[in-house]
Amino acid sequence: MNVRQHKKTVIVREYQLDVGKIQVFENYMVSTFDEGATLTLERAYQIIGISEIHFRNKNFGLISLRKNAFAVDPTIYTYLRQLDNLKAFAVVSVKEIDMHNFKIEKMFYKKSMKFFIEYNNALAWVKRRIRSKT
Repeated sequence: MNVRQHKKTVIVREYQLDVGKIQVFENYMVSTFDEGATLTLERAYQIIGISEIHFRNKNFGLISLRKNAFAVDPTIYTYLRQLDNLKAFAVVSVKEIDMHNFKIEKMFYKKSMKFFIEYNNALAWVKRRIRSKT
């Protein structure tokens, strides 16, 4: 009899920002921003600070769950791409406008960034990227 123990996904910490929430897991973060929010450079610094608290000497990934419509200042990607240990950035949405916006965001980010329709596919990709870069 083959008995496998599945590793349960545990949220290490959850941060409620004024524009949405950030959930921190063992080696990745998931962001979900509020409807109508604007992700500014100031907000990006908050996210970078959270990543430094939890992943200072460790590779990690970021999953942006695009459940709601929100604005992104594209200059934040200049700062995010300076995080050497951020090895995977996934965007998850079923909306066509998010796919269009992703193409523009990707031009600013210039690192490993991928669009997904399903969260589980994004998570698998992020985990693979982190494992291969460790």
